[in-house]
Amino acid sequence: MPDIDQEFLDLPFRRLADAALTKARDLGATYADFRFERRRGQNVKVRDRALERVGDSETVGYAVRVVHGGAWGFASAVELTPDAAAATAAAAVTVATTLAPLNSEPVELAPEPTHQGTWVSSYDIDPFSVPDTDKVAFLTSVNERMLRTGKVAHVDFSVRQVLEGKFFADLDGSDLVQQRVRVDGDFTATRVDDATGAFDTMRSCALPSGRGWEHITATRSCAAEADDVPDLLEQKMASPSVEPGRYDLVIHPTNLWLTIHESIGHATELDRVLGYEANYAGTSFATLDNLGRLQYGSPVMHVTGDRSTEHGLSTVAWDDEGVAAQQWDLIRDGVLVGYQLNRQMAQKQGFGRSNGCAYADSPATVPIQRMPNVSLQPAATDITVDDLIGGVDRGIYVVGDKSWSIDMQRYNFQFTAQRFYEIKGGKLGGQLKDVAYQGTTTEFWNSMEAVGGPSTWLLGGSFNCGKGQPGQTAPVSHGAPAALFRQVNVLNTAAEVSL
Repeated sequence: MPDIDQEFLDLPFRRLADAALTKARDLGATYADFRFERRRGQNVKVRDRALERVGDSETVGYAVRVVHGGAWGFASAVELTPDAAAATAAAAVTVATTLAPLNSEPVELAPEPTHQGTWVSSYDIDPFSVPDTDKVAFLTSVNERMLRTGKVAHVDFSVRQVLEGKFFADLDGSDLVQQRVRVDGDFTATRVDDATGAFDTMRSCALPSGRGWEHITATRSCAAEADDVPDLLEQKMASPSVEPGRYDLVIHPTNLWLTIHESIGHATELDRVLGYEANYAGTSFATLDNLGRLQYGSPVMHVTGDRSTEHGLSTVAWDDEGVAAQQWDLIRDGVLVGYQLNRQMAQKQGFGRSNGCAYADSPATVPIQRMPNVSLQPAATDITVDDLIGGVDRGIYVVGDKSWSIDMQRYNFQFTAQRFYEIKGGKLGGQLKDVAYQGTTTEFWNSMEAVGGPSTWLLGGSFNCGKGQPGQTAPVSHGAPAALFRQVNVLNTAAEVSL
């Protein structure tokens, strides 16, 4: 296990926690927690053969959250002294006492055992230990490999990395130290037809991960795609435009993760179901009366939520309410059976214990219900991508994520991809362009006839899932195998629209 960053351990978070929690107790809080964070970030971008930017950031601060008089109170600060921490707790109590007369439902939290411990995410090379000159040289070398083919005009290659240290304590006695690292490397190549002026782009199919710098340079990283993308982009520009209609689709996990995120991940957030996000992020068609009844998808559909998948972007040992990481079913045999919960919603709706979905994106923000790793599970037998393609007479193979659109209830959607390949008679053909697949959530997932085996399963995801007011972003992963869908509606995105 990697060591915890010593600079984080040297910070006085336990002294601050003692001062804050003691003050909250003395002022009559029935619940109080203290969360301390140090977050480092870096973004490196190389355009063609030149460095465009190296941007570094660091945030250090803490927050106190209390329940007083049945109402929430919250305050945050950056001054690292016990007196300031105590004053922050007092400010949180003042907020709660101000809100209590307006609060129609006293806050009650689902029970959670007390925890003590230290956890570090799984990675090999701390990306912040790699010299910036080495990072720039690596990105430049990848760009050079593509540019020298003469088949691309420009390449933009960016790497983002985060080192997050957190400490959590509460009045019940929890004492938790966590550190996690995540990285995201991605390039976009642009090809220009000098004769016509036409141009197109192709992004790598690399996926972000809760790993270190080794993920950027790994065999299956975006850097490994550099030798293929120039030819693939040339083929894409010369490929025929798709004929709209219904097709069988074999969807690779580099595309399917995003469909899972939008049509399952957000739809099973209980705060959306209850209308708490209606003013901004939207609601959900997967309402409480559908629990245990809604045939969300076909019987081969098994979707889990978890905070424990190795290298997951949402993976932690404890959430921002001190709830231990768990795995649970959201959809089993195609039926909706669960939601994502925090402690307050779990208690209010009678679900019992929270499944650990509270997260705040900085020490200045309140923990809200955020998505765990939401994943489609593979088949027990090792069905390959070739096996899935072999079962298709007329269809399309879909690779890599691109644009998407979905309504505020997470029901009607449209997705595109980086690459589409024709399937004829169980064989993979050349690329197609101008393709988008469209449908409703339940129609689409009920058309899933088969899922690939464990060898096809990949963990995709995003650094910046948005939600909340004020807005917050959260990292989240989605595992998926390749999957076969029958008779999905396909649009031609270049077709003229007559009004």
